[in-house]
Amino acid sequence: MSAVELALWVALPYVCLAVFAVGHVWRYRQDQFGWTSHTSQLLEHRRLRWGSPLFHAGAFMVIAGHVVGLAVPASWTEAVGISEHAYHTTAVWAGSVAGVAMAAGLGMLCARRLLTRRIRLGTDRSDKLLFPLLSATVVLGIAATAAHNVFGAGYDYRSTVSVWFRGLLTLQPQPEAIADAPLLFQLHALTACLLFAAWPFTRLVHVWSAPVGYLARPYLVYRRRGSRITV
Repeated sequence: MSAVELALWVALPYVCLAVFAVGHVWRYRQDQFGWTSHTSQLLEHRRLRWGSPLFHAGAFMVIAGHVVGLAVPASWTEAVGISEHAYHTTAVWAGSVAGVAMAAGLGMLCARRLLTRRIRLGTDRSDKLLFPLLSATVVLGIAATAAHNVFGAGYDYRSTVSVWFRGLLTLQPQPEAIADAPLLFQLHALTACLLFAAWPFTRLVHVWSAPVGYLARPYLVYRRRGSRITV
């Protein structure tokens, strides 16, 4: 392995993960009031009504697909009766639908931020970093899937990119597993690492503050105001 490959596939991912962990602690201690999605719904609702559900639904599906594809070895899915061909067929088409939905929603949100003057003026520096980086990560992921597994001959990322990813988590890095992967997969992995490093300093922190408690809270009782009694 060359020094550049070690820096890209070992040093950089670990630095980004360290920034991700330490950055969240720092953000929580220093900026709890800013730990929010910074919603701008009151400024514009029409594009948000369609863009936000599309983006979030697609993102949930994409994250679930990445968890299975990267963290679960092929031997595990085969052990439960899912053949490699069935897995890849399902992953490619379900992932394509999820990716298109996520990209469409993100495109609406970006257009809304650029075209609506009041929202554009309220865009801070973290948004100017987040939206291009998130867009690049999504587009590169879709491009890699389309180029190699939809219109191409097919590429088994579970034997290369997934092995590299699991090696990082187990502190047994295997940079050689991704060094020969197609360029689009490599760029997608690098932008994802940078996205994780930027995560604590952007509105993405609201992911960890999902209002799950609202599902179990008691109902609020409202009483109708009675007619005024005159004396």
